[in-house]
Amino acid sequence: MTDKDHNPSSTHPPLPPTSEDEQFSRLRLLRSRRVGVTTYKRLLTEHGTAQNALAALPEVARAAGVETYEVCPDAVVQSELNAARDAGARLIMQGTPAYPDLLEELEDAPPFLWVIGDPALLKRPMISLVGARNASSLGTRMARTLARDLGAAGYVVVSGLARGVDTAAHLAALSTGTIAVQAGGVDVIYPTENTKLAQDIAQTGLRLSEQPMGLRPIARHFPSRNRIIAGLSRATVVVEAAAKSGSLITARDALDQGRDVLAVPGSPFDARAAGCNQLIRDGATLVRSADDVIEALTPLHGDAPELPLPTPVAPPAPKKRALREVAALHSMILSRLSPAPVAEDQLIRDLAVAPAEVAPALLDLEMDGKITRRSGGLLSRA
Repeated sequence: MTDKDHNPSSTHPPLPPTSEDEQFSRLRLLRSRRVGVTTYKRLLTEHGTAQNALAALPEVARAAGVETYEVCPDAVVQSELNAARDAGARLIMQGTPAYPDLLEELEDAPPFLWVIGDPALLKRPMISLVGARNASSLGTRMARTLARDLGAAGYVVVSGLARGVDTAAHLAALSTGTIAVQAGGVDVIYPTENTKLAQDIAQTGLRLSEQPMGLRPIARHFPSRNRIIAGLSRATVVVEAAAKSGSLITARDALDQGRDVLAVPGSPFDARAAGCNQLIRDGATLVRSADDVIEALTPLHGDAPELPLPTPVAPPAPKKRALREVAALHSMILSRLSPAPVAEDQLIRDLAVAPAEVAPALLDLEMDGKITRRSGGLLSRA
C-alpha cells in the first residue's frame, strides 16, 4: 500500500461498514489468529477496508516473526453467521446507529456485539449492578430492591448473568428491562442453572456478547466481559464483593472509563462486604437505596428518565477523568511513595490534588498491587 492509502488520524475504523461484504470481511479480520481489538482497529485505520487489511495481514504477521500465517477462513465466519441465525441472534457493529453510545466511547470498545432480545434497550439509560456469586441473604435482597426501584425509575439494569447478586438483579428487572452481558457466546448459557432466566431475558430484555457464537467461557473471558458491563452504563453499583473479586475489577473498569462507582456498605465482619467497604473508604458513593443512586447521577443531555418521586437536588457532577490524566496521577503518586510508610493525608498535601481525585487513584494502585495500605492510615510502595 502507498502512504496515501493510510489514515493515521484515528484509532477507530475510518468508516462504518457500507455493505454486507465489508461486514463479513471485518468479522473475518477480527476472528483471525492473533488479531485482538487493538490490532483490528489499527489494521482498519492503516488499510482503509477490511479486504485490504486481510490482504496485508500475512505480511504483517511475517514482519512480527510468524512465517506460516493464514487469515480466518470464510467458512468459519459463515458457520458463525449460520449459528447466529439458528439462535435468533443479531449482529451489531461499532459505528452503526444500533451500537450503544456509551460503549462507543471506550478505546477498547468491542467491534461487534451479538445480541438476542430487544436491542432498543441499548438506547435507554443503563445502570450496572454487580456483586458476589455467593451473596448473602441481605445482599440478594438489596440487589432485588435496587434493581426493582431503578427499573421503576426508567433505568435498564445491566449485569453479568452470574449466580448471586447478578441473578437477583436480573430477576427483579425482568419486567422493566435488563441486559445480561455474557462471557462466552451469546448462545451459551453459563451457569446452566440460569437457563430459564436467560430465556426470560431474551423475551423481555437483552443478552449480548462480543465473543464468537458457541464459545464456552473460560477464566480470561470474564475480565473482558466486565469492561462491557461497566462501559454500557453511566454508573456501576457494587452490592456485595470480597476484597479481591471480579466485581472490584468491574468497579476499576468503571473508574478507568470515567464513570461513577457506588457501593452498598456491609458488616466489617463479613468478608463478602470487604470490597464494598473498601470502595466507600476510597471515595465511592455510599448506597442505601435506589434514591442514592439516582441522586448521584446528573441528567445526560436531558435524557435521564423521570422519577416516580420529586427529584432531589443533585450534587455537582464529579469531573470525568481522562485515562491519560489517570495515568499521570498514578505516576505522581508512585513517585512520592517508597517502601517506607507515609500518612495518606500527608501524601495528598504533597500532591496538591483534591482528595476526591486521589482516592480512586489510590484504589486503582492498591488493586494493581502497586501500593500497600498499613494500619494507621499509612501507605507505602509495594
